[in-house]
Order: sequence, then C-alpha cells, then structure tokens
Amino acid sequence: MDYGLKDKRVLVTGSAGGLGKTLAKVFDEEGAYVILHGREAEKELLEGVLSELSRGEYFMADFSDEESVENLWKQVGAVDILVNNAGIWPTAYVKDMTSDQFRKTLEINLIAPFILSRNFLNERIASGKKGKIINLVSQAAFHGSTSGHAHYAASKAGMVGFTVSMAREAAPLGINVNAVAPGMMRTPMNKDALEQREDAYLERIPLRRIADPSEVAYAVVYLASNKADYITGATLDVTGGMLMR
Repeated sequence: MDYGLKDKRVLVTGSAGGLGKTLAKVFDEEGAYVILHGREAEKELLEGVLSELSRGEYFMADFSDEESVENLWKQVGAVDILVNNAGIWPTAYVKDMTSDQFRKTLEINLIAPFILSRNFLNERIASGKKGKIINLVSQAAFHGSTSGHAHYAASKAGMVGFTVSMAREAAPLGINVNAVAPGMMRTPMNKDALEQREDAYLERIPLRRIADPSEVAYAVVYLASNKADYITGATLDVTGGMLMR
C-alpha cells in the first residue's frame, strides 16, 4: 500500500535508539527523507542509525535548553512531518521529587515539542503547505503513575491537551495533529523497569505481552500518511489493551 510518504521530509526527535530509531527505519522504508535528532553524547548512535537508512541526515540538540531546540529547527529547515518522540522517563516519587526534576521533565517532554510544533506551524503557514504532527504520549497520560513517574505522566497529559488544542487551531490550515499513546515497549529506556517488574506490567496488559517498537512505529506512520488525512485531534492507543477508552 502506498502511504504517500515518498520524498516527504520527516523530523523524528529522539531517534538515536529505541522507538525513535525504529520510526526512522519505517519512514525510510516508505521512501521518506528522514532527519534524525539526538543529544551530543549520542553522535555515534545517530551515525549508526543513519548508516541503516537509504538517505537522511542528523542534528544534535539538548531539549532541556530552549536555545538548543531553536537552533535545531534552524538547522533542519522545512519539514512536511514532525514526530515529537524525544522524551525522558525519570523515576522519583512526589514526596522525594525536586522542583528541578519536575521542571526538567516538562522542559524535555512538553516545552521542547511545543517549540518545534510552533515553528512547524509558522513555517507551514508561511509556505501555504499542509503538514502533519504526531506526538508520542503515553497510557500514563490517562492512568497516571503509581511507580514514581508522576512528572512523566504530567508531561504526557499536557501533551494530550496540547495535541487537541493545536489540532483545533491547525485544522483550517490543512495541518493534522494527532498523538499515539504507547504502553510498555522493549526499548533501552524501559529495560531496567522490565527486568525488575515485567510480571507486574504483564498483569496490566490484557494481551499479556510487551510491545515491539515496530508495532507502535507503524501506528505513527499511518497517522503521518495520506490514509489518515481525515483524522486530527485523536490519540491512537497502542497499549495491548492497557488503555481502553
């Protein structure tokens, strides 16, 4: 099936590994020109991902630094599709959490995507072109967290509200804004948690298995495709049933 992604310029943030790397590879398979993003410390990983693609490029930025996010956008230039995937999943219970820990989580998971999305919208408006934004959220945005990730859950809940609001604003411009809410995946970010509590997570998943990142990536690619042109303001749940609405 042709998803209409050939030669589309796609920025995938947080693409040095895990879901981001898988997203980059799936978009590449569909003929898109993929722009990778990672932190300075991930340069070798980004080069490795790029070597697995047919074409593309990468840039580095620290998403806890607003100026660095702005510089990333200037380097990247115009894109047709923005995938806000980069994020952190720190652990701290609220009673022990510092303001800096909470603030950094919001900066990376919510404020950086806002900056990129704002710049994307303004570029699309100036060019008169349509576009798509897909935000990676989480089942935690709806369920909350009981395992020390309240700051993460708050950032992702904020992204859900931001997605809907932005979709309402951007719809008259021909710009679709949607979200994908993954459950638990086998990625480096989740490795330690799964080693410690995989059985507990499986008890919460009706399908009784942990997702492969590709299962989430294909949902993102679908929303980015021309097959989803009539979908906006939606959150697609890819959680094995952990989240049912």
